[in-house]
Amino acid sequence: MELLQEYARQGREEAFAALVQRHVALVYSAALRRVGNAGQAEEIAQAVFIILARKAAGLHDDTVLEGWLYETTRLTALSFLRGERRRRFREQEAYMQGTLQESNDPQIWNQLTPLLDDAMARLGKRDRDAVVLRYFKEKNLREVAAALQTTEAAAQSRVHRAVEKLRKFFSKRGVLLSAAALTAAISGNSVQAAPAVLAKSVTAAALAKGAAASSSTLTLIKGALKLMAWTKAKTAIVAGACVLLAAGTTTTVVTRTKSSALDRYLQDPGLNDITNAPAMVAIQSTHFAPANPKKPLPTGTLLGRSEVTTNGTREIGRNISLREAVLKAYGGSFPASNGPLSFARMIYPPELNQIHVDYLVTTPDHPEERFQAEIKRRFAWAAHVEMRDADVLFLKLNHTNAPGLTVADDSSEEDWQARHSEADGIRRHNITMARFAEAIQASLPKPIFDATGLTGNYDFVTGMFDPDQLNQAFLDRLGLEFLPGRAEIPMLVVEKAR
Repeated sequence: MELLQEYARQGREEAFAALVQRHVALVYSAALRRVGNAGQAEEIAQAVFIILARKAAGLHDDTVLEGWLYETTRLTALSFLRGERRRRFREQEAYMQGTLQESNDPQIWNQLTPLLDDAMARLGKRDRDAVVLRYFKEKNLREVAAALQTTEAAAQSRVHRAVEKLRKFFSKRGVLLSAAALTAAISGNSVQAAPAVLAKSVTAAALAKGAAASSSTLTLIKGALKLMAWTKAKTAIVAGACVLLAAGTTTTVVTRTKSSALDRYLQDPGLNDITNAPAMVAIQSTHFAPANPKKPLPTGTLLGRSEVTTNGTREIGRNISLREAVLKAYGGSFPASNGPLSFARMIYPPELNQIHVDYLVTTPDHPEERFQAEIKRRFAWAAHVEMRDADVLFLKLNHTNAPGLTVADDSSEEDWQARHSEADGIRRHNITMARFAEAIQASLPKPIFDATGLTGNYDFVTGMFDPDQLNQAFLDRLGLEFLPGRAEIPMLVVEKAR
């Protein structure tokens, strides 16, 4: 941006030439992936830098130039493909595959190539900027954070979330990759060397603002500028609609009481009718809580209580807090290495406890993502995973030979439970200490981490204890104690949708 400002304010052509030299490979490679023809990619690169020269004075100081160039290249290439050259693009698609740089696993890159730019288009601007900086231009996290004007921890979280979105996009289309394999393929192959003379020809054409460009290039520039203007206008329209939705949430959604298609499946007291429901995702302000707390439902009426039923693939909830609905919607998005998502790992406003909802999720097609989208659409709340410094509990071994903690025997789960049927409290058979920590997380107010150092599988029997005596029961029966501490951990942050 400093180079661009020198050109825009002082007319220093050498500054613009240096800028082109620095970023021409990024633009050329992004164009080449889209059109599959080196000559056409060069023309798109030329158009992009002409657009940059024309718009140089109008770009904000906080613009991430790499992200702007990438997005402008994508839109310019899209304009190209929508024009008369669409037929030639299809003929040259094979050529694109032949010019790709070799990688450690070319098969992975071959699978990604036709999908990568469409996947990038699905990301928000900030996520796209982060991925372009980190993996296309191979910047370190400090440089990414500086460009995004944020902290390194926040930049790392943004990059992680963006990569997860990309990975899910590819997995839906049959390309199953780990995050590490995906980022390695992008880093190793996404930016290729541009032709040696391209920087010079692009610089000359851009500094002339396209005066000497061919008619096809000028047509391409015109189409790209129109598409850029439409994209910007569409973003403004969507943002305005979100503001209207958010503004109306407290007056329309929360007070809605009329019957809905969802209600028929909520009428059954046991919520057992979900097997007959069509594939759908729906959420509403609850229709089944007592309208007036001073006038409770008649004795024997069960529809006012909170309840969730699942048959493994379908789930229905009645009169539950929006906080619980958010937890269920985002549980699969939480990093698996950190155990299951719980309320202790959520940062959320208190009002989520006061809003009660009914919901039904029966679709097999990406149910969690669609559930998240419905919560955002109907209630204007969304969530993301972010590293936060938080109070935690470390589960540590205080003493050995406790009566309730023993090395697991080889009996089946059924036989073991039968032998311990009289034992009250917490009973777990043949699991690791880490799995046990996950199992008791819901009973604890803070995130819990296994710090016992114990390996192998164990049986756990606590016996009956009062809820407020959990610490003493664990110490007496299991020889375990909870020690408070601080740690930087992933948390699910719930915020008003933007």
